[in-house]
Amino acid sequence: MNGGEQLSSIVDRIRENANAETVYGEPVERDGKTVIPAAKIAYGFGGGYGSDARGGSQNGGDSGEGGGIGGGVKATPAGVVEITDYETRFIRFSDRKKLAAIAGLFLVLGYLLGRR
Repeated sequence: MNGGEQLSSIVDRIRENANAETVYGEPVERDGKTVIPAAKIAYGFGGGYGSDARGGSQNGGDSGEGGGIGGGVKATPAGVVEITDYETRFIRFSDRKKLAAIAGLFLVLGYLLGRR
């Protein structure tokens, strides 16, 4: 399989997994509200190719070459879309613990730098 076929295969797999159904899950209806879960999707690709133009390979002077390609997808919950008879709103999930830890880190760092 050459590099173009590998890339095409990876893109096809990502298209299968990173789509609207993945981003917006199945709606849930209860008590006059419809709630649709939403996710954040991120994806990336990488690849490389190299050859040994010196001809110093261990296989009798043949030049060596190689390549590879890869990709990945990450999905994280982002919030929900809430639909009622009166309004539609997006309710974002936040990681308050993470924000508190970062704020605490900066407070400690500021304290330590202030003592110098």
